[in-house]
Amino acid sequence: MDQIMGDGGRFPLETWFWEMPICTRWWTTATLLASVLVQCKLFTPFQLFYSYSTVFRKAEYWRLLTTFLYFGPFSLDLLFHVYFLQRYSRLLEESSGRSPAHFTWLLLYATASLILMSAVVTMPFLGHPLSSTLVYIWSRRNPDTRMSFLGLLVFTAPYLPWVLMGLSLALHGIVPKDEIMGVLVGHVWYFFNDVYPPLHGGSRPLDPPMWWRRLFETRPREAEDTANGTDNEIAVAGAGVVPPEVR
Repeated sequence: MDQIMGDGGRFPLETWFWEMPICTRWWTTATLLASVLVQCKLFTPFQLFYSYSTVFRKAEYWRLLTTFLYFGPFSLDLLFHVYFLQRYSRLLEESSGRSPAHFTWLLLYATASLILMSAVVTMPFLGHPLSSTLVYIWSRRNPDTRMSFLGLLVFTAPYLPWVLMGLSLALHGIVPKDEIMGVLVGHVWYFFNDVYPPLHGGSRPLDPPMWWRRLFETRPREAEDTANGTDNEIAVAGAGVVPPEVR
């Protein structure tokens, strides 16, 4: 029995769940819950998809969220997408730091962009494009990571979105508009966060504003002031000047 239980007396699945960062954890949970509720016929997909008329004319604002949560009925395809969702969402959230401010700002940017793009590309459910956005950003930030597909095709991470597009095209026989949307949205984020700053003096136009950080960080401005004060004291000491308060 001890071999079945994980650390702290938890089952491996429970340990895996609680080890996920908070945003990824609840997004994965909500995704699975949406499919369970539809499978149990408590809701129908027609109550969850996004369209401009149902949201802004009928005031069904929950669709702005549920369109990113429903990936379809229980199937291997659902498990495949949930795996990619939680894996690359977790990797990006963990790399964004201890505060969820930066990762939630990324999610807000991506969801807003995809909703705007859906006016041009008719797509009622936007969970797949959002997952593709995260996959693309991670793949561009890890150019040296080697991956393999079924142990046959070996490639580096930046080719992952294109391999997935090719797989989707081969399986379904249609151009994967959802993954193309995700690549476009993800590339804009990657460019302005990883390519643009070194070329423009460190400017990061897509960083979360201070008011957004305050929602997730206890006292971000005070922490910055403390850090600046510490840096000033170190600089003064290095110059051989004694601060007035210690004279």
